[in-house]
Amino acid sequence: MWHNLTVPHTASRGPGRPPAAKAAETRERIIQAAREVFSELGYDAATFQAIAIRADLTRPAINHYFASKHVLWREVVEQTNAAVVNAGKARAQSETSLLNRLSAYFTAAMQAEAEDRSAAAFLVTSVLESQRHPELIGDDQDALKSSREFVGWAVNDAIQRGELSTDAEVDSLVEMLVAVMWGMGFYAGFVGTHEELKAVVRQFELLMANKLWSLQD
Repeated sequence: MWHNLTVPHTASRGPGRPPAAKAAETRERIIQAAREVFSELGYDAATFQAIAIRADLTRPAINHYFASKHVLWREVVEQTNAAVVNAGKARAQSETSLLNRLSAYFTAAMQAEAEDRSAAAFLVTSVLESQRHPELIGDDQDALKSSREFVGWAVNDAIQRGELSTDAEVDSLVEMLVAVMWGMGFYAGFVGTHEELKAVVRQFELLMANKLWSLQD
């Protein structure tokens, strides 16, 4: 099912000072609200006012913690990459086969999605926005580049270990897997439920293991 991508919900509380909470908690609250609003509206349409409404804070409160929308965007990118992309890579690197590494990566992503669906949606949004605004994403925060590097490493390692044929077209194979990965990210963030995503990943694993069907010559 598609989710509302146009209008953030309204605040439940009128204007006023941020509630009595620790600075770190308020900062995280802003980042969470910004992740949702950026995912729904995109970078250009998202405003501090919309983020303030989503966070149930005042706009000056947002400005107190983040000097500009660009600064806030980069913070959301960094935190989301750490929670999804970097966590997936760390889990996958402890595995020893290409299929298990891909499965571990997807499992970590599903766990993050279960905790916060906007994380997957934002990652997809960040890739789209990096095409429109290359200045928004630095090399150290480029989720697409990071995922491509991870898949490239996993594929080349599988070839070296004899798991994949040395005749494999590495670049095309990597791009195919990257396309699948980000297609699932889009599905996780904007289309399917968590349970539906689990079922999709399971079918992908069966397909990769050649257990989904038997091809006849």
